[in-house]
Amino acid sequence: MFATGVTIVTARGQDGGPIGLTANSFNSVSLDPPLVLWSLARDAASLAAFSNGSHYAINVLAADQKDLAMRFATRGADRWNGLGLSEGIGGAPLLHGAAATFECFNRSRYEEGDHVIFVGEVERCGHRPGASPLLFHGGRFYTEHPL
Repeated sequence: MFATGVTIVTARGQDGGPIGLTANSFNSVSLDPPLVLWSLARDAASLAAFSNGSHYAINVLAADQKDLAMRFATRGADRWNGLGLSEGIGGAPLLHGAAATFECFNRSRYEEGDHVIFVGEVERCGHRPGASPLLFHGGRFYTEHPL
């Protein structure tokens, strides 16, 4: 019963190629220093790349990016085909059209249960003025908001 925003966390893999996944486990930790967190399943194929990389980006999706959320949540999908990208700090891909982006130094990790919690130190952030967020609740995406 907890509605969340939807993010795509991106980085560069050990081979230099882009990696990314849809995640709704994103939260603010601290304003001073600016810290955020997200979590990843311990059995995720991308765990080693995120654990060993120096930087990643958290792309907060806008309401018009539902298809992108689904693409990055689907195993085996061609996630990067046709995407507008910019290179962020440490090479982490920034998705064009995101409601907000947080470019993070991979500060620390904590293994808890079947997930790893990543704490990132925000080195740069930005937002798309006027963008409505994509929401997730009860197993469904919501693109229209009664707010």
